[in-house]
Amino acid sequence: MTAIFAISALAGQAQEKQFSIIPEPAEITVAGEGTVQIEGGMLVRVSDSSLVASADFLADYTNRYLGIPLRVDVPKKGKKRTADKAVNGIVLVNRNNGEVSGGYRLEVIPGTGIRIEGNDAAGVFYGVQTLIQMLPVRAGVLPILAAAKVVDYPRFAYRGMHLDVVRHFFPVEFIKKYIDYLALHKLNYFHWHLTDDQAWRVEMKCRPELTAKGSVREGEIEGLYPGKYQPLPYGGYYTHEDVREVVRYAAERYITVIPEIDIPGHCMAVLATYPQFSTTPDEPKKCALTWGIFNKFNNVLAPKPEVFDFLKDVFSELCDLFPGQYIHVGGDECAKRWWQESEQTQRFMRDHGLADEKALQSYFIHYVQDVVNAKGKTLVGWDEILEGGISEDCIIMNWRRPNYGVKALKTGHRAIFACSAWSYFNMKESRTQSEIGPRGLLSLEKVYDFQIVPDSLTDRQTELIWGAQGCLWTEYIPTTWKVEFSLFPRMAALAENVWSPVEKKSWDNFSRKVETQCERYELWGARYSDAFFRLQDIVRKR
Repeated sequence: MTAIFAISALAGQAQEKQFSIIPEPAEITVAGEGTVQIEGGMLVRVSDSSLVASADFLADYTNRYLGIPLRVDVPKKGKKRTADKAVNGIVLVNRNNGEVSGGYRLEVIPGTGIRIEGNDAAGVFYGVQTLIQMLPVRAGVLPILAAAKVVDYPRFAYRGMHLDVVRHFFPVEFIKKYIDYLALHKLNYFHWHLTDDQAWRVEMKCRPELTAKGSVREGEIEGLYPGKYQPLPYGGYYTHEDVREVVRYAAERYITVIPEIDIPGHCMAVLATYPQFSTTPDEPKKCALTWGIFNKFNNVLAPKPEVFDFLKDVFSELCDLFPGQYIHVGGDECAKRWWQESEQTQRFMRDHGLADEKALQSYFIHYVQDVVNAKGKTLVGWDEILEGGISEDCIIMNWRRPNYGVKALKTGHRAIFACSAWSYFNMKESRTQSEIGPRGLLSLEKVYDFQIVPDSLTDRQTELIWGAQGCLWTEYIPTTWKVEFSLFPRMAALAENVWSPVEKKSWDNFSRKVETQCERYELWGARYSDAFFRLQDIVRKR
């Protein structure tokens, strides 16, 4: 009798407690009286085999973090199951109805169980993420869910997060954990920054010397740039097998991997391997030992036949290795002075009718685009690739001020907003933060308040906004501890900004949910910044 009373009391608390779901759903309502308790051995039934990964994700989560094992009931191969209701179970249904991709409907039905219906398989997966956020944030607390109904769909098709693995390298197991973090926040694109001045981090069968030599540097600076140089032999790269494992893992979580090979600037690791590709081939080259070498060291590719052959080889192999539709070409911070000082480069420009160095940069980008398009892929680049003109089917990733993104939209390009002042999570969250980071501050509230859709756009230009992305550059982030510390809870603010309808966004409501979200991070064993609580003068009871 005492046990029954205790469960009844907990049920009452579950009904009274406000929901703490990030990102905020389009619609969530308490649907009458009663509760559903998730128990060990509860059955998760799927309508077809496309949902097995979502069911497995849920079962793994409840077992790993709450100690509640679930049983996944898989239909026989080639069979589809009718969308019936299981008593005291969880049912996942793919409606495949042609409506907004990622949309779903979740119901907690007392006496029956939990039902998640997705517009497609991705929608079911996102419904599972919402269900996870309705669960306790501590093991041992009974997962008693109040009767509720959630109707939800994403605001933007592109909801991305970037990771620079060049300045500091992270093993495959952590990359998979990073992908899980994206999935748990309903993000669906992983932008993998694989090459830069400091290293080349992906195996190329066509050019094995790139990783044999270009993946290793002699040292790095200690402290904020210009810092103090310290010798520190450093290296690491991802094999083809590593890449395939990451891509497969991401696909099971409805995340597309976008690889970035940065050209024609940020190429010091390439030039360390092939000094003949430089505008100054007789000068010795090595992987950059410091950060921030723009306009300080010659790191641009020269327009030579052997360079274009190299680009064709590398981008062709990259397209074959990554099955996703999109390939990122970089194109940012290409210092023009090195081309201006090169007689060979100036002769190439005259021979090809290129008016200036911006046009030469576009020549490189167009060349790579032709290679990528021949493989049936689409090119993405940082907003500098607009400077010399680029074809309309290139997607612009806006990292500088939002007006560069607006320019992309007005010239007919799809755009992703990743403006550094609002989206670079390597920046400090508060001035009192002791951890080293680049100058500038990026508070949780500023991330949340970023206006993804600029004012004064036409309907057509607004339609061209594909979405937004957070970025994590790792010059001052050498450890997995600091990766997580930099990500959380700001990734939650990004997630709500790119998913939730504008009318459902509320800083006050989001602020209320942050404490629960951080308790969820603790459940996962993830590190996070407590700057929000200090800035808001919130005393936590832990």
